[in-house]
Amino acid sequence: MKQPTTNPDSLQSATELVVDLFDNWFDPIEAEVRARSRQFIEELLRGELEAALSRPRYGRGPMSGNEAKEGVSGYRHGSRARSLTGTFGPPIEIAVPRARLTTSEGKTTEWKSQALRAYQRRTLAADALIAGSYLAGTNTRRVRRAMANIASRSR
Repeated sequence: MKQPTTNPDSLQSATELVVDLFDNWFDPIEAEVRARSRQFIEELLRGELEAALSRPRYGRGPMSGNEAKEGVSGYRHGSRARSLTGTFGPPIEIAVPRARLTTSEGKTTEWKSQALRAYQRRTLAADALIAGSYLAGTNTRRVRRAMANIASRSR
């Protein structure tokens, strides 16, 4: 009579160990890269708004040099939180500045970022990866499961 060389209980516990491996894992390098990427995106948006308003934050007059535009003025009014998913890992929360711009006709319009489109929740590279996975034969359910897996690891 042959005896099994592996014990089914030991295989199951090894599988459970692999699943639990990433649950309590903290990588300081990954955390710092994610924080820096959030800071970089927010600084990019603030710089774009400063150029549109022709003055720095807390500044009263136009910016010095050739950066001042005639007829463009307005005011900031806070920021809103947006979640952005990219190829850099789980979604990050960014603060998008808000502002009202005064047009040449004397009316005001809401400032819109050129870098971050309205209702954009994923970067263009993340959208391209998702589209590529669909073309490779991955179905919607698998993509949704993978995206949920990424979001749960960020918490």
